[in-house]
Amino acid sequence: QLQLVESGGGVVQPGGSLRLSCAASNGNWNHGAAGWFRQAPGKEREGVACLSGSSDGKTYYADFAEGRFSISRDSADNMVYLQMNNLRPEDTGVYYCAASKWVFPGISPNVYDHWGQGTQVTVSS
Repeated sequence: QLQLVESGGGVVQPGGSLRLSCAASNGNWNHGAAGWFRQAPGKEREGVACLSGSSDGKTYYADFAEGRFSISRDSADNMVYLQMNNLRPEDTGVYYCAASKWVFPGISPNVYDHWGQGTQVTVSS
């Protein structure tokens, strides 16, 4: 079973940047999409970004992530990244990476099959 492990979370001031990493083991992305999600305390998990599993590199971002976040993949190392810039206090939460069997399913959590344990991101002055 594919296993995902996130890293790179931490505490950052508003306006700062973080780069989250997601390492896959016991398998690979198998041409399926990679996604990033987040969950703030007391709120439901929400989609952040999706990266197509095909070579076209197509991406999709939630409105709040557009222009500030960037999802990318290093297939050789079986890694997926989320670069987050201009962070805001409302970006605080646990961030999860996920893998889908579908090539480009968007950012609904329901279509993702494998999940990491999450990494905490806190944006605070």
